[in-house]
Amino acid sequence: MAVSDARADSRSHQTLLLALTCLGQFMVLLDNTIVGAALPDMQHRLHTQLTGLQWIVDAYVLLVAMLLMSGGVFADRFGRKRVYLTGVVVFTAASLVCALAPTLGWLIAGRVLQGIGAAALSPASLALLAAAHPVPQERMKAIGMWAGFSGIGLAAGPVAGGVLTEAFGWPAIFLVNLPIGMILVLVGLRHLGESRNPNAPAIDIPGTVLSVLAVGSLTYGLIEGGARGWTSPVILGSFAAAAILLAAFIAVEARRRAPMLPLRLFGQRLFTVSNTAMVVVGFALMGSSFFFSQFFVYVQGSSILRAGLQTLPMSLAMVVVSPYAGRLAARYGFRVVVTVGLALAGGGLVALGMVHADTGYGNVWWRLAVVGVGFALTLSPLTGAAIQAVSPQEGGLASGVSSTTRQIGAVLGVALLGVVVRTRQSDGASFETGLNSAFVAAGAVTLATAVVTGLWLARSEPAKGPAVAYRSTGPDTAPSSNEASVNSR
Repeated sequence: MAVSDARADSRSHQTLLLALTCLGQFMVLLDNTIVGAALPDMQHRLHTQLTGLQWIVDAYVLLVAMLLMSGGVFADRFGRKRVYLTGVVVFTAASLVCALAPTLGWLIAGRVLQGIGAAALSPASLALLAAAHPVPQERMKAIGMWAGFSGIGLAAGPVAGGVLTEAFGWPAIFLVNLPIGMILVLVGLRHLGESRNPNAPAIDIPGTVLSVLAVGSLTYGLIEGGARGWTSPVILGSFAAAAILLAAFIAVEARRRAPMLPLRLFGQRLFTVSNTAMVVVGFALMGSSFFFSQFFVYVQGSSILRAGLQTLPMSLAMVVVSPYAGRLAARYGFRVVVTVGLALAGGGLVALGMVHADTGYGNVWWRLAVVGVGFALTLSPLTGAAIQAVSPQEGGLASGVSSTTRQIGAVLGVALLGVVVRTRQSDGASFETGLNSAFVAAGAVTLATAVVTGLWLARSEPAKGPAVAYRSTGPDTAPSSNEASVNSR
């Protein structure tokens, strides 16, 4: 009887843990897509231009990209519960800062804090879940549920953003995080158990700082270059600083015993090609998504609520197709699935570049859906390919690098496609023409990458092992978590 009660208590604890970790990741993923629906209202109420909107998005993505891998190490060294709840508190407090922001500067500062919180919360939630399920099959099932449920946030974001913004204005999209965060903290403090990995590697502080500064300097130059002038001393200085900081980062990482980014991994062709393709996926996916609501509102005259609903086909397609991508890669190989996915996504983006103000929605939604299906087919298999390129002990590290490269691509996508739009407008073209050019540019880069993966992504045996299985269980979109702290144990 006592044994039965103990098992029941254990299952109850695991169910509660699953609910808490899923809800935390749901909040993070919701914030990825909910902001896009509110960008037109932010632009109107904050009296900002395209540059300001780019910073609202990239300030968050940049911090997630650069701190995601360190977040997993922090969780292992200092306690997964502690880091998870700290991430929740920071993310929730930052959401309040964003909602109350009186100016664009305050909003961007809040978004930076949100990125820091998300970079701690996301990997720690997955580490907590994995530590509570030591049996591989149970762990895979739990992570599958974690990915599937939290992925609902991706689809809910555009709709929730449209409804809240239309009814209450853009601050409401951040206030929705407050009750979620408070529930997570109150319940988590009482019911979550602490765990840590005493053999976790040391935190690479120099590498983390240099990576943030290097990508931050590059992003600043790309976003501000259109407004300040590409030959401005400040812009030229930011590009020079980015190059110097990147060189310093490479030098530091090459000498450290436990670097955050082991450069030797890029000696494997499969690892290098898959991560290069992942940068492009982040670039095209996030860069194009940044403009969807703006297209529907400013070009086609939709309301903010309707625009949120109109962008839904891509999110739904990703949520539905993502769970099957890993299985298809296991059956047909990474090269076939990734190349087909990139070709679909690239073709869909080019097709979106042909949409105009008078194009009926019946001729638009399927293009968004094709883009969603294409990217869904690439994300998990690309991570699986990176994992297969390294030793089993380094599978978690490879997964973390893959997540980080995608986020870096996302930062660059918002910045560079914004450059395309501003350049076209400076040449006298309309905002509609600028958006069309941005979609075509994103599609062309994605199609070119499809050719590269078709030629260079090595043929692979059906994916095996828990690390790859993790990636095939649910939608792998921003942020897909850093499994470094999970799979490497």
